[in-house]
Amino acid sequence: MTETTTTAKAAPKARAAKSTKAATASPFGDFEAFAMPQMEVPAVFREATEKGIEQARDAYAKVKTAAEDATDVMEDTFETSRQGAVEFNHKAVDAAKANTDAAFTFIKDVMAAKTLAEAIELQSTFARQQFDTLSSQAKDMQEFATKLSSDVTAPVKDAFEKSFKDIKAA
Repeated sequence: MTETTTTAKAAPKARAAKSTKAATASPFGDFEAFAMPQMEVPAVFREATEKGIEQARDAYAKVKTAAEDATDVMEDTFETSRQGAVEFNHKAVDAAKANTDAAFTFIKDVMAAKTLAEAIELQSTFARQQFDTLSSQAKDMQEFATKLSSDVTAPVKDAFEKSFKDIKAA
């Protein structure tokens, strides 16, 4: 009985050894058509490859720097736009509040008018004042919008000019 147990234990080890050997061997065995020839790469080819890799690294560094600069410019531009839009909206709300206050004051004054002539005079005065106020507000908003657009586009314009100078220099 001892003999059968000994041979039974030895058999799995032999199978495991064969499967490990088969896993590391080439699937084509010793077939010469698929064998890789042993050859040395010439030094000139290695140098050219190393030079190409170095140039690729330099180009990558330049592209990375340009991308970072462009990102910074875009962040600055968006922040300037955001601040300008907030300020523009504040100006618009202030103008609307002033116009609404003037309209309520006008209505209160018209309701307090004793005669039709006085009401017409108040209405004429109000219309004149509102025309002047609206003209002034429109002019202020236009000037602010013009200033904002130049503030927003200035960094982009400067970045383009700088990149074109760099391209001409290269």
